[in-house]
Order: sequence, then structure tokens, then C-alpha cells
Amino acid sequence: MERKLTTIVAMDVVGYSSLMERDEVSTFADLKTLRTSIVDPAVNNNGGRVVKLMGDGTLIDFPSVVSALECTIAIQKELAAAQNAAADGRAMRLRIGIHLGDVMVEGDDIYGDGVNVAARLETVADPGSIVISKQVHDQVEGKVSVSFTPLGGQSVKNIRRPIEAYSVQWREEEPNTENLRFGDFELDLARFELRKSGVHVPMEPQAFDLLVYLARHADRTVTKSELFENIWDGRIVSETALSSQIKTVRKAVGDDGNAQHTIRTLHGRGFRFVAELQSAPISAPTAPEPEEAPTIPAMAAKPSVAVLPFENLNRDPDEDYFADGISEDITTALSKNRWLTVIARNPAFAFRNSPDSIRTIGKKLHANYLVTGSVRKAGSRARISVQVVDAETEHSVWSERFDRDVVDIFDLQDEITELVTARIESELGLSEQRKAERCPRKNLGAWDLYQLGVAEFYKFTPEANERCQELLRRSIEVDPEFAGAYARLAYAIVLSMVYFDADHSSARMDDALKIAKKAIELDDQDANAYFTIGRVYLARREYDLAIDSLEHAVELNPSLAQTYCGLGDSLAYEGRLDEAIEQFEIAIRLSPHDPFRWAFFSYRSLAHLFRGEYGEAVTWARKATQIPNAQYWASAHLVAALGHLGDTNQIAAARAELLRTKPEFTQAFARKHLFYLKQENQMETYIDGLKKAGVE
Repeated sequence: MERKLTTIVAMDVVGYSSLMERDEVSTFADLKTLRTSIVDPAVNNNGGRVVKLMGDGTLIDFPSVVSALECTIAIQKELAAAQNAAADGRAMRLRIGIHLGDVMVEGDDIYGDGVNVAARLETVADPGSIVISKQVHDQVEGKVSVSFTPLGGQSVKNIRRPIEAYSVQWREEEPNTENLRFGDFELDLARFELRKSGVHVPMEPQAFDLLVYLARHADRTVTKSELFENIWDGRIVSETALSSQIKTVRKAVGDDGNAQHTIRTLHGRGFRFVAELQSAPISAPTAPEPEEAPTIPAMAAKPSVAVLPFENLNRDPDEDYFADGISEDITTALSKNRWLTVIARNPAFAFRNSPDSIRTIGKKLHANYLVTGSVRKAGSRARISVQVVDAETEHSVWSERFDRDVVDIFDLQDEITELVTARIESELGLSEQRKAERCPRKNLGAWDLYQLGVAEFYKFTPEANERCQELLRRSIEVDPEFAGAYARLAYAIVLSMVYFDADHSSARMDDALKIAKKAIELDDQDANAYFTIGRVYLARREYDLAIDSLEHAVELNPSLAQTYCGLGDSLAYEGRLDEAIEQFEIAIRLSPHDPFRWAFFSYRSLAHLFRGEYGEAVTWARKATQIPNAQYWASAHLVAALGHLGDTNQIAAARAELLRTKPEFTQAFARKHLFYLKQENQMETYIDGLKKAGVE
């Protein structure tokens, strides 16, 4: 059984039985509202996962200890605010316990002492409070603005040793009831809006932040370096960018470089907010907002990452070369991801053994993410631990440990570099998507629109694919030079014909090819662009061009797992099935948690099916169907493979599931959507499997 180290949160409603006895219908409705309106959004925003619901109780796990605590504090705060407005006697309060421990994993559920400890700590908590174990306390101390009260050792059922516990106290924040007003203008700090005489004035987020910063420091001149540090988070940008934003702000408030009645330029020093400023109570707009405010174009802002020198835990200076070599190789490999800005080795290595916090190092390096790690060798064994941290929040984005035999030191470095880089690419992509989803939906920049589009892409539904294309086209409108948006759009167009119900037309194919070529024109070193055009060529049945493009993508970025999957798919349809399966194995090894992994399994299933290995085809198709975002073709491949095996019991269940998710699926439907197969024997093998499985 699989095991993992995770943060477990147990919570339940105080006095739920009494509330149910008093008013069963209303109490159940209140519990449902509590979960959907408060708990679920907080868990999603902090990267957690609801494991299961148990009556009025909830079990949640988090990859980050800090995220778990911040999430539960947010829940308790919001619930306390909602409690003040609740009807007499119907207010719900939660007890929450948190523990960091090792658990057993079976399917989507978790078991073991770790769960037991969290549940016990929850019973110790007072209504409306949080109790944590020492393991959690040691990880979050100094990272979250809270205080802790020691509760001593707590006895836990079925665990002999006492569990040292702490109660968590946090300061309730006073709501900001003051806006900033000058002349006819009002800066609404709660809604992030500028209004003139109550009418909303459209501004992009960075320009709004610049105006607020200047207004809040109206008592002095603000230097350019201060603005770069606070508005651009210390990133190196040109003075032209600052001048452009100052011009944007002045235009929004009816000012200009000649008048300077709101913002004055002090040459060689900086800028000063000079309009007469007064605070004002929050007021609602007096005129309705437009449905979609016009945006001011903003270039795509790529996230940045720095790889800090890995720590040599053996304390033998003669072995520093191994730890440093892995750090350097990961830096080089990550730089092949064109959507990432990778900080160079020397500035990152200057922070070796630095006492600075993750947040401080990130700020000094202008890095959104930091990669840290350690290396320990014992005889012929090596253990390499790696972690990726969000520098702003200090939350762990991903961590993993690799245990290997040291046969050839350079082969080991290459293997670890390849695996770590592939998984960082996948995990940072997911992190950026989650950040984009939390952004306000107005005046989004090209990068946020792109990430929102990618998030929709991986839902693999017809509706999500349409939203994906719309968001990517908006991203291109904001930044016409954003190669990544063109590449993803071309791929989404192809999948709309393969996976969904868009007509397979030459016009749509030509559009996809044109857009993919534009991506390469904008950045001919982007592996993703060549991966995409390879998939477009495959859909056009131009297999030679597809394979050439995908092999070039592998050369540009050997750690991009999806490229190996695409290459395997193309080789399979050329009948090169042994080579195809090798490529699928590489994709799965590089990125076992990839958002596209159902396709890695599903396409591999198809290769085994064409090779006549129906048992293997069933195994891999079934793996694909068990992944939450799997598309209906995974079920179809399972049915076709089972049809050749002739297992009537399994066939009936698999066919029923396929027709539940895709009622219109027939042999004719399959022929229509498998238009990219050019070998007639492959098509007939597939259709024959469906026929044997009873699909009409």
C-alpha cells in the first residue's frame, strides 16, 4: 500500500446533534452552505483536498503545512463573521485539529496514525478554535502571523505516546473602511477600483497599484527604485516601463506631463502625489459598471525561478561537487522551458548557507519560486531531496525524494536532473494556473489569461475547450507576441476535432497549422511550439513531419514529458509500436502526476491494442479511466481491448460506463473521430474490438 507524508486536517461541527434535533431541515441546509460557501473555496484556494465527509465531520489533506494552517484560520474567521449574522440558536462553530504525519493511501482515502492524531486534536479544540501537533508547530512557527499556547501532552486512542499539542491564536483584522479621495476621484481599496464622480474608471492592476502607492505616500517623494521594488516586486524593468505606467495613471485621472496636477515628476529623484487627498467612507458606484471594462495591453509576465545550491549533508567538502553539479544541471535544464525566467547560477549560488528567509531570498533574486535540495551519500547509495517553494507565500509547491545506487556519478546526475526538471515544469504550471484562477477577473494580463486557458484545457470537456480557446485568443489580443498562447490555442483547436464535436474540416486544420507556425515564428527555440505543430501534423496525417517536429522538440527540451507522449503516438500510427511504447514509458517516468497523464496511459493502451497485446491494452486503458480528468476515449479504448479479450462481465460494465459518458458513441462515431489513422488495419482492429464488445 502506498504511503505519504501529508498534513491532515480534521474538523467537525460543535453540537451538531443538538442542532439537528432542534431543526433538522435548516441544520442540514446550514451545513451544506458552510461546506460549499466557506470550507470548499478555502481548501481549493490553499491547494488542499477534501478526502471525505463524515456526517458533520470533514477530513482534508494538504501538501503544505503552512497552507493547511492558513486555510483553517481563514475558515474560522469567515465562519465567525457569518455567525454574527446567523439566526438565534443556528450559528455553527467548528473544532479543528491539524497534524503532520505519515499516512497510508488507498484510492482517494487516507488511513493510519496520522489521521487518528488529527481527529483526536480536533476533539481537544474549543469551539471556534484550532489545535495543532508539535510536528505542525515546528514547521509553521515564524511563518504565519499567529501565536501558540502549549497544551502539553494529549493522550490519543491507540497511540501509546502523548501527543504534544498547541492552541492557535490569531488577531482579528479590522476591516478597511477608508477609501482615498482626491477631487472628483475615489480609490476604492476594497474593490480595487478608481471611480470618478461614482463612475468606474477602467485601469489595469499594475497602474492601479502604482496610483494607490503614490497616494498612500503623498507626504514625500517616492523614488524610482522604491517603485521598482514595490510595484514590480524588485524585477529588473526599464525606466520606459515605469514612464509608461505613470503616463497611464495620469491619463486615468485627467492629468498629463505638462499639467502634473496629480502626479509631479521630480527629475532625477522620483514622483510625488500632489493632489489634495482626504480619506472617505466606502461608497458604492452611482452608475452601473460596463459588463467588460476595456483593458490596457500588458505583456505576458513569465514566472521566475532560482535554483539554490543543494546542501551536501555528508559535510565532506570533497563531495560538494556532486550537490553543486545537480543544482547547476537543474538550472540549465529548467532554462529550456521558455515560459520560465530562470535566474543564473552565480546570483543564486551567492545565497549558499544564507540565513535569510525564503521570502527575502526570493525578493533579492527577483524569483517567484525557489528550488532547494539536499544530497546525502552512504556507501553506494545516494538520497537526493528536492523542494520547490513559492517565494512570496513560502508554501511548498512540490517536494520529492529520490534514492538511487551510485554506479556512474554523471549518469546519476543526468537522471535526477531529467526527473526533477520534468516534475518542476508540471508542478509550476499547475501552481500558475491556481494563481490565475484566484485573480480578479477584470483587466487580466496576457499571462493570467493564458493560465486560465490552460486550466480549462486540462478539464477535457467540450465546454471547457471552447472557454480555453476564447481565453487564449484574449491573451493573444493583449500580447500579440506571446508564443505560448499561440501554441496552446493551436493544440486546443486540434483536440476540439479529435476529442470533442467540432467538425473535422480543412479550414479548421489550416487555421490550427497557421497558428502553430506563428508560435514557432515568434520563438523558434520553444519546445512546446514544436510539440504543438507535431500534433497538428499528426491530425493532418502528415506523420513524417509530425515525427520530425516532435523529435526536434525533444532536442530542445529533453524534460518535457508531453513531447514523448506525442512522439509515441505518432510512431504508433506509423506501425513502429515498440518504439512508441518506449516513448510512453519515458513520458510516464518523467511526469507521473502530469495533468495529461491519462493520455499517456490511454495512448499507450492503443499501441498495445494495435500490437495484439489486449491484456496490456486493458491494463493501461483502465489506469487512464481512473484519473479524474480522463476523457471518454480512455473508456472507449478499454471497451475495444476488452472486446478482443472476450471477457463478457467486464465488457458489460465498461460499455455501460462509456455510453454513460458519451451516449452517442458508436462504431460510426469512432470512425469519424479517428480520422488521423491512415493504416486501415489499425482502424479495423479498433472497430472490430468495439463490435465484439457490443457497441453498435
